[in-house]
Amino acid sequence: MTREWSLPDTERLSTLAASILLAYTLARFVDIPERQVTLQLPGIFLTLNINFRTFIAPLVAILTAAGANWLLRDHPKRSHKHTFEHWLLPALTALVIGFPIADLPFGPQWLLSLIVGGGLLMVVLIAEYITLDDDDVRQPLAAVGLTAVSFALFMTLAVLLRLNYVRLIYTLPVIFLASGVVSLRTLHLRLHSRWAFLEALTVATLTSQVCAALHYWPLSMVSFGLALLAPTYAVTSLVVGLSEDEPLRRALVEPLSVMTLLWGLAYWFR
Repeated sequence: MTREWSLPDTERLSTLAASILLAYTLARFVDIPERQVTLQLPGIFLTLNINFRTFIAPLVAILTAAGANWLLRDHPKRSHKHTFEHWLLPALTALVIGFPIADLPFGPQWLLSLIVGGGLLMVVLIAEYITLDDDDVRQPLAAVGLTAVSFALFMTLAVLLRLNYVRLIYTLPVIFLASGVVSLRTLHLRLHSRWAFLEALTVATLTSQVCAALHYWPLSMVSFGLALLAPTYAVTSLVVGLSEDEPLRRALVEPLSVMTLLWGLAYWFR
């Protein structure tokens, strides 16, 4: 008997993607006076410009997480299974694609970013829907795709932070959270649905330390992104290898190879 493949409801999927893109698009037409909040702490002076865009990005990320949950509710294999892990990457995707949609001027590039961003978001949501069923023959391919997209999104976020000259005190928490989310989702996919919070926290901490060390170096935005991607991927891959009882030397081969390659590219594009 041929087994039917489950796919998300088309109307729900398109409605969710359209709502997210519409929220970012309409945000460009909302003009609210910007307010500047300052805070003097011992040894540091903080300035935060609060405008409508300050709130729209986290709100859209929350909307995407809620929408992913709504989309997954009609999965035939869901039963009473929680879907928390399937919210993480869609929320990160919505957050990252919002940068070019909000910053680019109206024109062909803006339209292209809108189309590509919407398409990527739909692909991520479909892949998350597929990975909900461990018996789905497409699940391994979807898991590989989500892993690749998650690391690509992390690098893109690091590049955008560098491009916008975000201060270190604001960059660090964003990098910490993003690397932790990417590592946690990847480990959950590759370790057969086992949670690895401590390991993801370790990855986030190490990546943040590298970020702090490289922040004031004269690196290009691409070099900065590659340099942060290297430890995030390498330590996550090492955790997977050790969790699968591989010998240490064997488990180190892939992480060290990829880290050497990425740092070599970072040096090349510096």
